[in-house]
Amino acid sequence: MNLGMLRFLKNHSALIVVTATFLWSAVAIMTSRHEEIPAKGAIILRLGHWQLEAGVREAFIAMAAKYHELHPDVTIVQDAVPEGTYGQWMTTQLMGGTSPDMIEVGLGGAIPYNVMMGYYSRYFLPMSASINQPNPYNKGTSLEGMPWRATYKDAMRFAYVEELQEYMQIPLSQFGVRIFYNKDLLRRLTGLKVAPHNYREFLEACRKIKSQVDDRGKPYTPIAGSAYHVGMWDGMMSDPLTYGALRRADFNHDGAVGNDELFVGFKTGLIDFSFPPYEAKFRMLRELTDQFQTGFTGLGRDEAVFLFAQQRAVFISTGTWDAGSLYEQARGVFEMGIMDFPVPAGDDPEFGRISEGPVYERPASSFSFVITRTCKHPEAALDFLRFLGSQRGNEELNRIIGWIPAIQGTRVSDMLEPFDPHLEGIFGYMPVTLGGETIIKWQQLYSLYQVNQISYKDMADEFLPFYLEHGVQEWAEMNRNRRRGMARDEQLLAGVRVLAEKAAPGEAVSRWIKYRQMMTVRLMTRDLNAALLQKKLDEGVAAHAAGPYDFSPELIAKVRARLHPRAGEGK
Repeated sequence: MNLGMLRFLKNHSALIVVTATFLWSAVAIMTSRHEEIPAKGAIILRLGHWQLEAGVREAFIAMAAKYHELHPDVTIVQDAVPEGTYGQWMTTQLMGGTSPDMIEVGLGGAIPYNVMMGYYSRYFLPMSASINQPNPYNKGTSLEGMPWRATYKDAMRFAYVEELQEYMQIPLSQFGVRIFYNKDLLRRLTGLKVAPHNYREFLEACRKIKSQVDDRGKPYTPIAGSAYHVGMWDGMMSDPLTYGALRRADFNHDGAVGNDELFVGFKTGLIDFSFPPYEAKFRMLRELTDQFQTGFTGLGRDEAVFLFAQQRAVFISTGTWDAGSLYEQARGVFEMGIMDFPVPAGDDPEFGRISEGPVYERPASSFSFVITRTCKHPEAALDFLRFLGSQRGNEELNRIIGWIPAIQGTRVSDMLEPFDPHLEGIFGYMPVTLGGETIIKWQQLYSLYQVNQISYKDMADEFLPFYLEHGVQEWAEMNRNRRRGMARDEQLLAGVRVLAEKAAPGEAVSRWIKYRQMMTVRLMTRDLNAALLQKKLDEGVAAHAAGPYDFSPELIAKVRARLHPRAGEGK
């Protein structure tokens, strides 16, 4: 090699590396795509998801192979994309017209809700007609002949998109959250053979764990936590203590407290931060987070799991999605158990009179897939989802992954029995934010509270005046946004009405019902609720000394007079 060639390679080494990398990538992609080129008459379906947990990809491979045995002309290829980039990946795939035939939806806040509604109407096929028909893969089972929707444990409740009045997605699994614990470590550090289910006994066990050190003098952590895990402990234990706010701020009597209703409650003086259930929530949350490792708010999910897997912590909260991975890490190292969240006893000195029951866990199926409008073989894609959503197919899919099946009559592994949902219980009600500024202010103060840099009283004293002052503007902005959306709603309703007018006789009744429901919910009821709350704000505190479920002294006197009209005679 002459000197000129060496000088050229040295001066252009970066360009050469980039070019070589590009060529290698192009060849690799072309090779993989070549494997996907179907033979004449064959069908290849792509399925995209973000589930990189142990067992998910293996389960899809196994189920695709079983389906291929039944349908030799169909091959399933999966695209597994990391959760952190899935939202961007899905958006670019949909906009570019290159998305998989079936794609997983429901990734929390990765895509804003209003944007996701646009995706549903623009890029995905409705499923309503299909899910009301029997699933042919249930033939020979106890579900044979039943509408596919009715075979789900939750009747596909969360597959329904109310804004579109359509079933848009096919869920495949159910999930739950519980506490995983190291049985060996618990026994060695506390002497307990069974995890405590009473709240006070649980705290006492945490105290014993925290007071001990290992052979190298390093302390043990009772609960492996992170910013990701705080919400689980709050949602399952401390937040349900706020259920009593329902009786103070549920002005429309729908069994829930919205952020608009709670603001009206604060503004009219019906509720404030001295409300005992609110104080109790934060006392319990402080007691729980004190059992986390130091600096937990700056840690992620993986750091907490690592601490637990290294036997430095006894407890960790997570869901069924992590069960398989945790069991694999514990296999041959320590015995792992699963327990429900501890609850205060009725005679608990702090929380007994506040706690009204365990948290209610609404059975909800997720791990949901939609069929994209760019799919060239939508019937084949739907048939594969029917296969996965059948009694036998769903049981096998979830058995391989280690998750809970979404279909009725399926068997659940012994490991997942503790995840049976609480079908009787209560919700928490403390949505103390309205818009951008109050959200930011609350998050800042809440973060300081979590790390014990501010007391509950100081947090409340600083947030309340800010909330009441800025909440007025954010309340008004909420109403303006509601009005801005009316034009879009009317356009949507016009389209629904046209579909109802043009529908065949057998389908017209259903479409007119949808139209009337959307008219009621999206236009009439929404305006009435907003007007009711505005009226309460305008009238102020004095007019609302009684909460929405309370009776004023005047009303009680009138009722007594009607029930006992002669009670006052002779006096």
